[in-house]
Amino acid sequence: MPASPESAESVEQERRLLEQARGGDAAAFGELVRMHHEYVFRLVFSVVRNETDARDVVQDVWIVLWRKLGTFRGESRFTTWLNPIAVRKALDHLRGRRRWYGRFLPFLENEEGEPVAEPADPDSDTRGPLEQGERKARFERALAELAPKHRAVLALREIQGLSYDEIATTLKCRPGTVMSRLHHARRQLARKLQETPCE
Repeated sequence: MPASPESAESVEQERRLLEQARGGDAAAFGELVRMHHEYVFRLVFSVVRNETDARDVVQDVWIVLWRKLGTFRGESRFTTWLNPIAVRKALDHLRGRRRWYGRFLPFLENEEGEPVAEPADPDSDTRGPLEQGERKARFERALAELAPKHRAVLALREIQGLSYDEIATTLKCRPGTVMSRLHHARRQLARKLQETPCE
């Protein structure tokens, strides 16, 4: 997954564009959007799991960023500042729509309590579209029953690949809280998947 630009040249360009954009230069802000659009989209998509919804949320994120740009003091990377804003907008979307789109790996736990992906089904090649649809619906129902904060931490860790510290910064909580939420999210998801029969 491509990260936000990190070269010295891009950092300097970003700093210059931010200074201009804070002064009201819409063209400079447009260039910032171009530089970071894919990064923001991937972050939002990792939470909402639907391309159309993610694009709508990203539009809202850039509007908020433009309005709040004057509050950015430049003490951290631009992406560090925008991460919490993007995640909050994604979570707001999930809370408002009360649904979870797309597929997400079902996380189960082995005897040592470590997360493992659901074992491959040896008959998976023979499953028809109807059974696959039922299985996907089962996962979506289980995920929809998780609290948004648990869906968010799962997405940020397992899909976005952020560290505990990065997730803590993004969600504005302590790393210990992140670990606790992740642990509970995995256990709840595993339990719900085991309790929810395929229809």
